[in-house]
Amino acid sequence: MRVAHRLDDIARQVDAQLVGDADCIISSISVLQDAEPGSISFLSNRKYRKYLKTTKASAVVLGPEFLDDCPTNALVSDNPYLTFAKAAQLMTVSPAKRAGRHLSAIVAPSAQIDISASIGPGAVIEDNAVIGARVGIGAGCVIGEGCQIGDDSRLVANVTLCHEVTIGQRVLIHPGAVIGSDGFGLANDDGRWVKVPQLGSVSIGDDVEIGANTTIDRGAIKDTVIEDGVKLDNQIQIAHNVKIGAHTAIAACVGVAGSTRIGKHCTLAGGVGVVGHLDIADNVHFSAQTLVTRSFSEPGYFSGNLPAVPNSVWRKTIARIRQLEETTQRVKRLEKQCRQAHCDKTDQDD
Repeated sequence: MRVAHRLDDIARQVDAQLVGDADCIISSISVLQDAEPGSISFLSNRKYRKYLKTTKASAVVLGPEFLDDCPTNALVSDNPYLTFAKAAQLMTVSPAKRAGRHLSAIVAPSAQIDISASIGPGAVIEDNAVIGARVGIGAGCVIGEGCQIGDDSRLVANVTLCHEVTIGQRVLIHPGAVIGSDGFGLANDDGRWVKVPQLGSVSIGDDVEIGANTTIDRGAIKDTVIEDGVKLDNQIQIAHNVKIGAHTAIAACVGVAGSTRIGKHCTLAGGVGVVGHLDIADNVHFSAQTLVTRSFSEPGYFSGNLPAVPNSVWRKTIARIRQLEETTQRVKRLEKQCRQAHCDKTDQDD
């Protein structure tokens, strides 16, 4: 649901410079090329600059370098995308959930549920679960025995929290997510697999967002830990005993194998694969489809993957790739020697 605002009110609350009509009323959000009067849009990527001069938006959030081309009101910011995000948050209000339990919800007598919480149709709350103030439990959610959910968190629909999972405050979990299922722990007994009991749980900090159909496994002994402010996209697999540092963002279809530690303020783009038992430092960034097979102790931006080949070929290929720089330098030295030898011979012939 959108809430209309005066443009000067938006500018003040998002700390942007207003250029234009302070009394302009903004009631919707749109992209530049499809905008209509009354809407606000943004420009942060140069490839969309071509749409600026013809936009019908009533206001555009943009950087100072684009201001001269703007035909309408502008909110000028050094970080237009962030400013637009704040403006969109300001204008968007989630429908209020009525406190109380739907008649079809099943709630164990020993569960502790704040009077202000909302429990939706078909939800199941098991023994000794603790639900904080203003929590929203959507339709079909299952809250396992001994789970704890902090104030102002929201589980949209069909979310499963297995037993003893801990969720912080202001956490948003999208439909189909499963938190606290057993980790993939197996021991081999002469060719047959024996299940290793998964005795830990999952601990999720404050202000975390977890996308649709993402799964986070419980720890084998200690907890799997997702720290404050982490943002997880859809269809991500986080294995047992992984720790993800505060304010790290991970895009769709990433898989992180067991016991890997990822630092703070990292980003993993779509489809990244991370093998187990690695340590990733703070401020490390991996591009899409990168295969991470070693630890990274320094911040930086990293990329790399190869199609599957026989393992012996892959090892030789990697060895040669790592020797490329040395080989290049050797070729340059040889070329220099050849040029020098050619010059010396020319001088002798003269």
